Amino acid sequence: MFANIRIVLVNTTLPANIGSAARAMKTMGLADLYLVDPKIFPSAEATALASGASDILARARIVGTLEEAVADCSLVIGTSARSRTIPWPLMDARQAGEAVRIESETHAVAIVFGREDRGLTNEELQRCNYHVSIPTDEEYGVLNIAAAVQVLAYEVRMAHLLAGQQVRPDDQAMPVQFIRWDEEIVPHGDMERFYSHFEQMLIETGFLAEDNPRQLLARARRLFGRVRLDRIEYNMWRGIFTRLQEVAAELKKAKG
Repeated sequence: MFANIRIVLVNTTLPANIGSAARAMKTMGLADLYLVDPKIFPSAEATALASGASDILARARIVGTLEEAVADCSLVIGTSARSRTIPWPLMDARQAGEAVRIESETHAVAIVFGREDRGLTNEELQRCNYHVSIPTDEEYGVLNIAAAVQVLAYEVRMAHLLAGQQVRPDDQAMPVQFIRWDEEIVPHGDMERFYSHFEQMLIETGFLAEDNPRQLLARARRLFGRVRLDRIEYNMWRGIFTRLQEVAAELKKAKG
């Protein structure tokens, strides 16, 4: 039921948090754990805190970057406790659970959690389609990573259970991007190549100053990440980029 859902922990410092997160996952039926450049792992402390979920630790995949962890995912949701310079499409935990349920029926999905002291960087969050925030108390909003994993894993499980009972949650109008689609949604690994191609096209056509991109590229990520291209749309845009590059090269050659 949850085979397409992965929990991604980025640059975790304390092994105890990895073990506790694995335990939180197992109580809700999740089993796929990715660790992005953990400070210490494997660890006896992580195994001790897993308390019966050591099988999840044994199968955990260790990768060097967030890009590697989500390359084959069509939907990536990043946890964020604070607002950013460029606001990203935001979900609450309940909406995230329902979005993950719908998407995971046909595609790989990742829920990403950041470092203990500062969470995810702006660059990492810009690689997510949506952000999710857990509404903690205003006077004390410090939420342990494992506790955050538990909350999101619970919401994913409840979304599946309610769907099985044919009871629709109060989804506050889920985004249209989660309706059934007629073409394959492009995974994040391909979208990273899309963004590189897009940037190169903008530079070659003279639209973007290579040394001063400002916020254009981040806003483009937000736009395409929110829309989520299917394979035909992806190929169409890549073809447009290539043709624009060719025209720019022809004009440059004509000018001598």
